[in-house]
Amino acid sequence: MALTNDIIREKLTEKFGDALTDWQEPYGMLTFTAPKELNLKILQHLYDDETLGFRFLTDLQAVHFPDRKGEELCVVYHLHNMRDNVRIRFKVYTDIQSPDVFSATSLYQTANWMERETYDFFGVNFIGHPNLIRVLNVDEMDYFPLRKEYPVEDQTRIDKDDEMFGRGTY
Repeated sequence: MALTNDIIREKLTEKFGDALTDWQEPYGMLTFTAPKELNLKILQHLYDDETLGFRFLTDLQAVHFPDRKGEELCVVYHLHNMRDNVRIRFKVYTDIQSPDVFSATSLYQTANWMERETYDFFGVNFIGHPNLIRVLNVDEMDYFPLRKEYPVEDQTRIDKDDEMFGRGTY
């Protein structure tokens, strides 16, 4: 029997009940939201369950939503069941003041670099990560560049010609 989104949802709901919310299927990919305290338990269940078999972490990244108070940072996991060629996505939201999420490195070795990169650019603190340090930015950097906390460009600059960028009068 082929693994379908309905089977995945049924098995996850059976295990975690109403804790999983915001079920969607954009472009056929099952997507849901979970509390950040359950991320590792959900990953473990998706990995261990023989029917589900999501044993490949395709991607892990974050998104900053500055207008969502208490849920400013979202960690997004993309998992792949290679046996049945099924992909799913799930999200956990965290407060920007305490951006702590459990590390997935104990299950997926690929999470090591992805979590370090997510920490480097968004400041998500992955609890239990073996070496959570900056990987692409300098160690002295005291901010996280992909957070939407800064204006896109410096409005006080006088050394540029707006007409060259299509923003001036002609």
